[in-house]
Order: sequence, then structure tokens, then C-alpha cells
Amino acid sequence: MKIAILGAGMSGLSCAITLEKHGIIPTIFEKRNCVGDRFVNAEAMFSLLDRPIKDSLQFLSKNYDIHLKPISAVNKLVVHSKKQIGSIDGKIGYTNVRGRYENSYECQLEKQLITKINFNSTCEYEEVCKNFDYVILATGDGEYASHLGNYKCDLTCTIRGVTVEGKFVTDIPHVWFNYDVIPKGYAWAIPFSEKEANLVIAYPDYPDNIKLDINTIWEKFYNLACKDLNQEFKITDKFEITKYMMGICNIPKIDNTYFVGNCFGVLSPGLGFGQFASILTGIYSAYDICGIGKYEELVKPLFKNYNHSLVLRKFLESLKDNDLDFAIKNLDNKLIDKIIDMICSTDSKVNFLEGVTPLMKLWNNYKNIKD
Repeated sequence: MKIAILGAGMSGLSCAITLEKHGIIPTIFEKRNCVGDRFVNAEAMFSLLDRPIKDSLQFLSKNYDIHLKPISAVNKLVVHSKKQIGSIDGKIGYTNVRGRYENSYECQLEKQLITKINFNSTCEYEEVCKNFDYVILATGDGEYASHLGNYKCDLTCTIRGVTVEGKFVTDIPHVWFNYDVIPKGYAWAIPFSEKEANLVIAYPDYPDNIKLDINTIWEKFYNLACKDLNQEFKITDKFEITKYMMGICNIPKIDNTYFVGNCFGVLSPGLGFGQFASILTGIYSAYDICGIGKYEELVKPLFKNYNHSLVLRKFLESLKDNDLDFAIKNLDNKLIDKIIDMICSTDSKVNFLEGVTPLMKLWNNYKNIKD
């Protein structure tokens, strides 16, 4: 049985590791010269987005023998709006780093792999599908799926980020929802050491936003972040992505081709993360090849989570700055603070996002009619 994996990111490596555990050695093609050979990007895995699973890293270790060490457990998430600051406290997830960093998730997965990776590969899908029994498309975006007519793009977005030097508490990331600064978007400050962090903005490419100057948006946010975190940062690295597609494939498998990772559509439209779902698609595709489960059935919860996240994105976009101020102020309300912290905890199984999705849909429909 000949299996080709196009892409040595998290989903492709997870697929290869799982195949190896069942006695199958795949062929891995990677166009870059090493795993994680791109910009450094700190990210977060919040258990609230992965329900009914409570602790994503424990789940991967216990059920699939895939072991990942995060930068830190998140013990507090500080949320900023235009006029308010609130927080969610307790163990609510993990931070990690991606890209060309020695302890990135990609590098950790590579160390668990036996198979040699073919770096600097120029192989394309059209070539490998003729010479292999199965093809795993793990190329990191929806381009291949789109070219094959198997991708539903819900929006595109612009992303800009920098690595900064400063003083940070590694278990406390920050997020901003301030539409006066980043229209319909958000920003993150995620530390990956006590001296380094990523500052990232992301916003949808709607007509009104396309007219805006990204340099102006970035300057406003950067000054705001320096003010809110009470320090001047030194920028050491930067990246920018334009017209990045956020969507999901129509069907997860066509003939003997599997769509995994961002080629499947694991990136959350709500908050922009998708590491856990990416790893799962890699594992699930390997399970299908090994005859352990059906890929189409295994990924059904991932389709559901994506759609819930898309409703969340539309809901967030419908809010005004004063709505966000009200919500974030109440994060520390004595009456509901403990309830919010409990729901968001990695000890909770409450599928809050699924539960509130019908209410968010009603609100979104109301706003569409009103506007």
C-alpha cells in the first residue's frame, strides 16, 4: 500500500505518526526545507472550543499516543474592549508556538516520527495521485480543495503579526475586541517565553475594511497594546497574510484523496485557532486507511464545531463597541464570574458554544432583518 502525504505540518505529521503505529510507512513530501519553516506564531488551544472533550492535550496523549508539550497552561485570559477590561480565570487551555521555533508543535511531532521527510519537494497532487494508492492533502490552506471544487469559502481575512521582546507572564494571553481600532476583527498578544510574545491582528476582508489602510490599523493597535500592557516593545520579526481563506471542504474525502488540516477547513472563524482539529483530521484519515474507522463519520463533529464557530463569528461582527464593553465588563461580575470560569475550565464538559448557537443564530437573523 503506497500512501503519499503532501505537507509536513501538524495534520500531515499526525497522519504519518498514526500510520506508523499501525505498521504503515508513508511517503511525506514537504515543499519547505524543514518542518515549521515559516514565521513564528504563538497560538492558543481553548477547551471551550473543543467540547465535549475537556483537555485536548490529555485526550491526544491518552487516546492516540501523540504527545505535545505546550508553552504554558492558560490560567487567565485578559479580554480588552474599547472601554473595558475583563478576565476569564482558571485553567482554560494552553498556549503553544508554531513555525520555525525549536519547540513548535511541528518540531515536537517530527521527533515522534520514524519516516524520513522529503524536503524541498516539487511534487504536486496531479503527479502523486497517479502513483500512490492514497493521497493525504495536508498543504496548510484550502487552495487544493478549492481547485478541486471541494471548498466552501465563508470569508477571507487579513492577518498581520509581529514577534516582540518585552516582559510577559506566559500563562496570561490577551485578546482585544475593539472595532474602533480593528473593524469586525480581533487581536491577540500570546507570550511564548517570559521575554517574547506575538502580537497579531486579524480582520475580515469586507468592502468597508478593504478600503482601510492596514498600516493605520496596525499602528493604532500596536500603540494600544503598548499602552494596555504598559511597556514599549522591540519588534524582532513580522509576517502578513492577505486574502486568507476561511472555509471548509464540502466532503472530507474524494475517491482515495483525504483533505486534512486547513485543506479540510479546521481554522475557527470565531477566534482563529485550529491546532487540535488539525491534528484530529490527520489521525482520522490514518484510521480510515487502516480500516479502524470511516473518515466521513469521524470528522462529523469537526464540521459541527466549524459551523458553530462560523455563527460565533457572525455574532461577534454584529456587535457594536458598546455591546462588547457591556459583555466584557460582566466577565468580572460577582454573580456570573464563577459560572463563566467554570464553563471555560478544562474540567468542564459543558458544550457552551453548541448550546448558545441557536440564540446567536436568532440574533444574527434579527440583525440582518434590522439592517
